[in-house]
Amino acid sequence: METRKENKMGVMPVRKLLITMSLPMMASMLVQALYNVVDSIYVAKLSENALAAVTYAFPVQNLMIAIGSGTGVGVNALLSKSLGERDFKRADDAANSGLFLSVVNFLILLLFGLFLAEPFLRSQTDVADIIAGGTAYLRICSCFSLGLFFQIMCERLLQSTGRTTHSMIAQLVGAVINIILDPIMIFGLLGFPALGISGAAIATVIGQFCAAGTALWLNVKVNEDIHLSLAAVLRPGRSTVGRIYAVGVPSILMMSIGSAMTYLMNRILTAFSTTAATVFGVYFKLQSFFFMPLFGMNNGLIPILAFNYGARDRARVMQALRFAVLLAVCIMGVGTLVFNLFPELLLSMFNASDDMRAIGVPALRIISLNFPVAAVCIALGSTFQAFSRSIYSLIVSVMRQLVVLIPCAWLLAQTGVVTNVWWAFPMAEAASLIVTLLCYRKLYRDVIQTLDGGETPCTTN
Repeated sequence: METRKENKMGVMPVRKLLITMSLPMMASMLVQALYNVVDSIYVAKLSENALAAVTYAFPVQNLMIAIGSGTGVGVNALLSKSLGERDFKRADDAANSGLFLSVVNFLILLLFGLFLAEPFLRSQTDVADIIAGGTAYLRICSCFSLGLFFQIMCERLLQSTGRTTHSMIAQLVGAVINIILDPIMIFGLLGFPALGISGAAIATVIGQFCAAGTALWLNVKVNEDIHLSLAAVLRPGRSTVGRIYAVGVPSILMMSIGSAMTYLMNRILTAFSTTAATVFGVYFKLQSFFFMPLFGMNNGLIPILAFNYGARDRARVMQALRFAVLLAVCIMGVGTLVFNLFPELLLSMFNASDDMRAIGVPALRIISLNFPVAAVCIALGSTFQAFSRSIYSLIVSVMRQLVVLIPCAWLLAQTGVVTNVWWAFPMAEAASLIVTLLCYRKLYRDVIQTLDGGETPCTTN
């Protein structure tokens, strides 16, 4: 069997390992969150309808990320586990198959952009200005989504092998280019034509391709744990693809539920006003300042758990998980404080009208109450992905976003008071916590306890 040097995920002290792997991704995710907010701030300067158009397009953007990230989760779990088992051929097969699947994902979104973008916008609103702007934005993002899918996959390959600093570099390249190009493309600076909302989409696509190219180059040049080749990409193994999607499909479905939820929430809120739906879109941009770093930490945690699962080291699995839960709660606790103390300041960044402030201030305060609970659910949910039990994550997401959130939001909307609708979010997160704890308890008994050596769930590090 081929020999390679010992991977740090099996030998470095766990807390130091989680911090060193997570901090680069958390930093890059913060920059990505900054870009998401800056992008919407620039669009809001055009008009509230332009901001609404981006809001109504968001479910499909979220779907693209869900497809790419879900596929990446499958590759991540298989690749990290294979490295832990020192099965390097299977690790290479996973990496090359992941790039092939990225092309397949792009072709699906290309067809959507060409034929379904406008009907999708019309299903949410009848305002002509919003439909025109949203369709233009969505077509550009969908028809040129190859950069997005390659960026996500190549960054996952770097993360799966513990090279999170290189993943951060690639993501920073894309985010910084997006931030620089946004005002140039939207308002027509430096001799460029003013392209409005289409300019925001073009800047996004260019940034994604730059990030994808950087991440691919880093994988080829510095990632010694995998070997990429065009021939292997063009001949994906059926068994490898099956293993990837055994984990990836539940993850895709889980993340896609967020797209369904935002689409349905848009329709519920539009019954009150376009402004109410726009406030919901603004909330999603703002909450990314805290959820994106949390997801960055999770991206660092999953390969650690998967590697040590493959190495059958229960002690390291439990140490990493406990420390991750603590960090997650701290991050989201700060988020709750910020949203409750400074809601008007946050909304003012988006040229909020008086009506938008009246709806948005209670929205931010109420929804953010669920942040610490969501932190526990997300951190524990990392075990479902790392141990190839993504079906548990799917169950939790369905419970939170469809079974509880949407029906509660609809029922509360019948009161005729939009503020009441926001209480559906804490209610849904409470149900999610119960289901998460039940699934984790079963996972611990069925999987974690079977690993060699180690500690009990309540042991401290």
